[in-house]
Amino acid sequence: MQATKITIQTTVSADPQKAWAYYTEPEHITQWNFASDDWQCPSASNDLRPGGTYRARMEAKDGSFAFDFEATYLEVEPGKHFRYVLGEDRMVDVDFRGQGQQTEVTVAFDAETENPVDMQREGWQAILNNYKNYTESH
Repeated sequence: MQATKITIQTTVSADPQKAWAYYTEPEHITQWNFASDDWQCPSASNDLRPGGTYRARMEAKDGSFAFDFEATYLEVEPGKHFRYVLGEDRMVDVDFRGQGQQTEVTVAFDAETENPVDMQREGWQAILNNYKNYTESH
């Protein structure tokens, strides 16, 4: 069965170099990688190269729930694009397209089967919106 592909997007008021750095560097990832204010990302690591691993710890601030997000990079084109795989089969593509002092960030990912597609789209978009807000305010 073909996975449903979900695409989300934002335009960040930052040049592509800053947009890429704030999206990929662990000290920044921990500041924006959560969907709502009652969640946090206390730790992240990122070995940004083909075969490298991305890890992020996601936790509810009240301690009621937590999980580890882990992916393996398949392709990396610094400043422009990367692709990683979640588990064994869910692909995620992240693209950065510079437009002067703005950068369009597009994330396309294979939906998982446990939660409704709309819920997944809204959750990933909320995280991307946090990234935009954090990047523009620093």
